Amino acid sequence: MINSLCFRNTNIFTQRLQSDPPDGVSATPLAENVMVWNAVIIGPADTPFEDGTFRLTINFDEQYPNKPPHVKFISQMFHPNVYASGEICLDILQNRWSPTFDVASILTSIQSLLNDPNISSPANVEAANLYKDHSSQYTKRVRETVENSWADDIMDADEDEDVEDEE
Repeated sequence: MINSLCFRNTNIFTQRLQSDPPDGVSATPLAENVMVWNAVIIGPADTPFEDGTFRLTINFDEQYPNKPPHVKFISQMFHPNVYASGEICLDILQNRWSPTFDVASILTSIQSLLNDPNISSPANVEAANLYKDHSSQYTKRVRETVENSWADDIMDADEDEDVEDEE
């Protein structure tokens, strides 16, 4: 059974994202489960992540909004604060969580993190070391990630066409 406060908040977030969407982020709940959302973050301009299309999932549980949602990159990500599994190391999703954070603020915080990583507490040590000591190699790896995000978009479009052809 869905917590009524959680359900109400997810509906409010949907309305806010549709009426006043922040630049470069979007999210929608799954039709069959409002506790699970698909999200997209566009890489910020003038950064190595520029023009990337990065997919995430947001999973709310019954304790939301008292407990943060579980947010994870589905797209491949090379970043000091993202584990290989896609898990994100971000203070507002852990010890600095506040029930006042909504989906838009979570996604814009993650978008900001892309260009301003916290290298003092890395989830990906290799990315943190390259960011700190070999910026050109770091940028090259990130640009490869951006190009992979485009390939993911093409594969998703092909899958959508296949589904339409079957109908």
